[in-house]
Amino acid sequence: MTKMLDYPEPETLAEALTLLAHYGDRAMCIAGGTDVIPRLKKKQISPEALISLNRVAGLGSIDLNGALRIGAGTTHRTIEKSALIRERFSALTDAVDVLGSVQIRNVGTIGGNICTAAPSADTAPPLLVLGAQARAVSLKGERMIPLETFFQGPGKSILTPEEIVTEFIIPTPLPCSASAYWKHQRRLALDLPILGVAVQLTLDKRTCPLPGNLNDEGSWPAIWQALAQERPVCREVKIALGVAAPVPMRARKAEALLQGQVLTPELLEEAARIASEEAQPRDSVRGEAWYRKEMVRVFVKRMVLKCVERIACGETPAVELPGKA
Repeated sequence: MTKMLDYPEPETLAEALTLLAHYGDRAMCIAGGTDVIPRLKKKQISPEALISLNRVAGLGSIDLNGALRIGAGTTHRTIEKSALIRERFSALTDAVDVLGSVQIRNVGTIGGNICTAAPSADTAPPLLVLGAQARAVSLKGERMIPLETFFQGPGKSILTPEEIVTEFIIPTPLPCSASAYWKHQRRLALDLPILGVAVQLTLDKRTCPLPGNLNDEGSWPAIWQALAQERPVCREVKIALGVAAPVPMRARKAEALLQGQVLTPELLEEAARIASEEAQPRDSVRGEAWYRKEMVRVFVKRMVLKCVERIACGETPAVELPGKA
């Protein structure tokens, strides 16, 4: 006879932590369940208990007070509808806009998306370039974990069995900054990414703002022209790749090439090539390694240009597939 699965529903974080300490690695936390339930059905996991976090107060908030704080229980739909995040942290909005269906976004949470530690997690590359940290809490105390050290391998994170991630903290972007994310996929929704590319770019204030007409039709040639004529200087850049290695990764060599330099078309092409070489993708049913590396070269360049466009326009238009750059 199959043993019934325990399903406690604590109402406070202290209760949830006590339960987690009691069960140890024999339990899993669950919120939206969009990752956990399919794995249960496929018998990929067999915990003794699922500890629901849905009644725990304070895990679903979004607050900007010096830094952006997003509760781990915040749904993707809530993030998608947040004007604050869309305006100032747009790479994250780009990601949740194309994450599953509306029904999935209504229940799936950002904490679940990150804590499953899947290389294909859409929110991971944006959080990496935005400099996010995760707050992990246990009965022994709490710690701040930079997202760069959070992922240990496919499906593996730095979390201990007794820890719960309660929130993600993202520093406020510097002036003359913008971010963007592109999910490369076969169809527009309900698909895992073949590749994910996120960029956050900050221009030197002496070369910012750029001409503000780059959202007109044909803006991509205009951006190339602006790069050639205005010679904007890259003050800071972060590039993150998803499904390009065993864990979401930063393309640090490409970042170093752009740092402090005038953004010319030639330099951008070289940075995209280096990012492609840094990637360590594998063959899968969704795409072969050589193809993923080529798409890294294409979309790193395009997302830097999207950031330039957003800085110039002072707004965050939806990411549309760019034409030839």
